[in-house]
Amino acid sequence: QAVVDFEQLGEHAAAFRGHDVGFCCLGTTRAKAGADGFVRVDRDYVAQAAELARAGGCKHFVLQSSQGANQHSCFLYLRVKGEVENLVQAVGFDRCTILRPAVLLCKRQESRPAEWMAQQFLGVVARVFPTAYSVPVETVARAMVASVLQPGKGKVEVLENGAIHELGKA
Repeated sequence: QAVVDFEQLGEHAAAFRGHDVGFCCLGTTRAKAGADGFVRVDRDYVAQAAELARAGGCKHFVLQSSQGANQHSCFLYLRVKGEVENLVQAVGFDRCTILRPAVLLCKRQESRPAEWMAQQFLGVVARVFPTAYSVPVETVARAMVASVLQPGKGKVEVLENGAIHELGKA
């Protein structure tokens, strides 16, 4: 494991060399980082990390994005997620897997009251519609690993929430 300074990411190119597969779950919130900080972390840092990984020999990049990602969205969060998906694809990996999970079910150390309320509601909904609106982070992690272990379905594969649930069972 290598610790890098994302503000000086180019100086840490050696940390990205010699890996066949790259996994990226990097992200922040607008509330925590502000709009500019959110864009810098969720788009710029991710795109630069992908470029460094590719230059270092990475063949398969696995990106956690978001349900509804769309570069043309009027919502900042979804627009930035769509933009970074396009930037990562443009890097030219032999294979790129993009996961678009719905609301992530997890326990956080930081307080996010609105997210906590949504998770409580969605936890109940998930009992009836287990793959519709949410996904446990453990399922996303298993799906990310499983995507690498299975043959690809093309150069770029986008996995929506239902497919993440299915692959996460593997």
